[in-house]
Amino acid sequence: MYEEHPVFKSPNDDAVLWRYMDFTKFVSLLDTQSLYFARADSLGDPFEGSFSKVNTALRPALYERELPGADWGKLWSFFRAMRQFTLVNCWHESEHESAAMWRLYSREHDGIAVKTNFKSLTRSFTCSDVIHIGRIDYVDYDTTFIPEGNSLYPYLHKRQNFEHEMEVRAVTLKIPAGGVSLDMPQETKATGAYCAVDLSLLIQEVIVAPYADSWFLDLVQAVAARYGLTAPVSRSMLSESPIWS
Repeated sequence: MYEEHPVFKSPNDDAVLWRYMDFTKFVSLLDTQSLYFARADSLGDPFEGSFSKVNTALRPALYERELPGADWGKLWSFFRAMRQFTLVNCWHESEHESAAMWRLYSREHDGIAVKTNFKSLTRSFTCSDVIHIGRIDYVDYDTTFIPEGNSLYPYLHKRQNFEHEMEVRAVTLKIPAGGVSLDMPQETKATGAYCAVDLSLLIQEVIVAPYADSWFLDLVQAVAARYGLTAPVSRSMLSESPIWS
């Protein structure tokens, strides 16, 4: 279930959100009626969950009273290990389709984009897991201090190189039964997780890739109908032809 969180900056309820994926992931979404949340350390960005150079420089002064003589190396290892228990599901915020996102996170010939808005996304979760959702802040990791005091702050910041993603991120924690500590192992068998959603609330529209063949559009429409999805399935507006006269 969705819960607001003080460190998450929420978009407006009517903010348009997109999730770009390949066909197999779309079928998985329909079949499991769940959104997949991946481990933060599996997303391909080594900076996920990390702090900035400014944090490193200021931390001893910030915590000299609370943590005198702290083993900063062990504390950094703890933050690194927490990435395996922090699970995320990513959306792109935009009023319009993005040609760049089709190329990066789907495929222009046989990809799928699911369209929704922020309110529908928050209302769609039917799982018992606590889900927090908010916008990513894109910052300079050389000059910007990333807030501390809550373990989720680092997962709401990314390097400026990723600004094109315009990401709205859903986050849930899967803490092991024994809890977490500074001595916990760096690698565990923890995996991602499926969080159940109501597809009728989540999916407002399904968009098929710009350069998909007609048979692929027909296939997506047939699969959606077989799973009882009532949202419209249409071809990307990027497939329209230019006007020369």
